[in-house]
Parts: sequence; C-alpha cells; structure tokens
Amino acid sequence: MKRIALAFALATAFSAQAVEYTQVQPDKSAINFVYKQMNVAVDGKFKRFSSQLSFDPAKPTAAKTSFDVELASVDTGAQEGDDEVAGKPWFNTKAFPTAKFVSTGVKALGGNKYEVTGQLNIKGKTQDVVVPATFTAQGNSGIFEGSFTIRRADFSIGEGSWAKFDIVANDVLIKFRITAASK
Repeated sequence: MKRIALAFALATAFSAQAVEYTQVQPDKSAINFVYKQMNVAVDGKFKRFSSQLSFDPAKPTAAKTSFDVELASVDTGAQEGDDEVAGKPWFNTKAFPTAKFVSTGVKALGGNKYEVTGQLNIKGKTQDVVVPATFTAQGNSGIFEGSFTIRRADFSIGEGSWAKFDIVANDVLIKFRITAASK
C-alpha cells in the first residue's frame, strides 16, 4: 500500500508542474499579412521581430506577450514594393522603425482556443485589438496560430494619395504562427 501511495504522490507532484512556454523561436515562426490591391489579394511578411512570451496552458489568464516587429523587414515579394512600403506615406520606417503589440489579457474559450486582447501601435497610433488564437503543444514546443484584421487608415498607413481605398483596400489581414519552447 505504501508503494501505491508513494507512486501516486510522485505522479501528482510531476503532473502538477506546469509547462510554461517562454522562448519564441523566430526561425520557426512567421508574421504574414494579406491585403487587396486593385481587388487582387497580395501576400507579404515581416522577416524580423523580437518578442517576450509567458504562457502556461493551465493558467491562461496569467499569460503575457509582447511583439516588436521591424517594419523595414517587410517582404512584399519585390524589392521595389519593399522600398515603397518602408517609405514615408506607408510605414515611414525612419521615424517609426517598429510596430508593437502588448497583450492586456487572455481569455480561454475552450478547445485550445483563446482570445488575446492587447494594444497595437503602428506609426505612433495605438488601437485596442482582439486576437483570436489557437494553441497546440508539440513535444517541448507550443504553436500559437491566429489571424486578425486591422484597418490601415486607423494607423495612417498609406498617406496622401494612398489614403483612398480605390487601389489599396483599407482592411489588412494579419496572420501569425508562433513557435515557442518551454523552459
């Protein structure tokens, strides 16, 4: 009987240890976007970002994250497009080199689905956003995936003649896949 009690106590102690995902792996992660230009979907991505993450699936409401995306690392698929988007009318990367997201709360929705609220700052303008995300544990890593839509006008992305939406649509879909290792 003592062996069973000891085995149960050890099993309980080991299962009570939470797994916390804290080490984002940029080489296994992606931040992409899709927008429409002349009603044709155009894909792009950001090649460089830094982040801080603390996520324990057993305590999702205690989760915290922040992302700093280097806007000059934009990849539209063509160098000419990259240079244009980094310029003053669009991202103005000389004055605003990064976009920043900071979470303010996480709500578990069930079935490995979450709702992350936070503030997104682009070009000195901050908006509250709600980001639906899923989480999947894979060995010592966790995969966070999701997407949300921003309106570029809310952040003054596309100024002057680009402020109209006849050529480039206002809605931009942000898609992400973040891989993080547990500590």
